[in-house]
Formats: sequence, C-alpha cells, structure tokens
Amino acid sequence: MTQTRKRARPVKRRPPATPRLALTRKAPIDGALDAELFRALSDETRLSLVACIAKCGRACSVGEVALCCSVDVSVVSRHLALLARAGVLSVRRRGRVVAYALQYDELCESLHALAAAIESLKPAENLSKGACNDGCC
Repeated sequence: MTQTRKRARPVKRRPPATPRLALTRKAPIDGALDAELFRALSDETRLSLVACIAKCGRACSVGEVALCCSVDVSVVSRHLALLARAGVLSVRRRGRVVAYALQYDELCESLHALAAAIESLKPAENLSKGACNDGCC
C-alpha cells in the first residue's frame, strides 16, 4: 500500500487592507479609542497628578495634589477638572474642599478594552515592507 502525503489546507487570510478600506470596516478598536481620555492623559503634568493620586490610594484635595508638582494650585485645579471630565478621576465636594480620587475600575476597563482591541487586530505574521497594495509602506 502506498502512502500519500496529505497537503496542508491553505490558511485563509484576508488581503492586506488599504487605509481607505480599513476605514469602512467596523472593529472593536473603534469603540475602545477614546479621544477625551487620550487628550486628558497627553500632558506630563496631568500624568504626574494621576500618578500622585494613584500612589496615595485615596481621595486627595487640590491642595494636597498641588504639593506633588511645582505648578500653581489654580493650574492643578484645572488639570484635575479636565481629568475628571474624561472619567479618569471622580470628584467629591465637602464645603469648599474638593477631593479627587482615581477611577481605578473605569480606567482599567478602558485600557484593557483598548489592549484587547489592538491585540485582536494583530496580524498573524509580520508584514514585510511593501505589503500594502496602495504602496504606502
């Protein structure tokens, strides 16, 4: 009896998308990218304020947070308000004292969703230069 070698089935792969074609497709990354969140986290001072509050592990007043950096309290207050509007921080008011706390669960959920969306789009193998049909690479 002669043995025949079975051929491996060819893997069905989507052809490389052009940027124009990719724009028309819907993917999880469309919902995971939040411009407001990235805008809020795009400033060095705001990042240091978020890190300061995260390391404290509790709600901090504007005055307490202002001690973390060499920026005026009014500027810190504006930065913290922007971070709160973006959903990075929560706000609690007690009379004249405004305290900000990190929204750990919401921020982690947003970043995990973004990471998962990016991971889902990762090609099976690295594309070599010139792989795009429209010559952009």
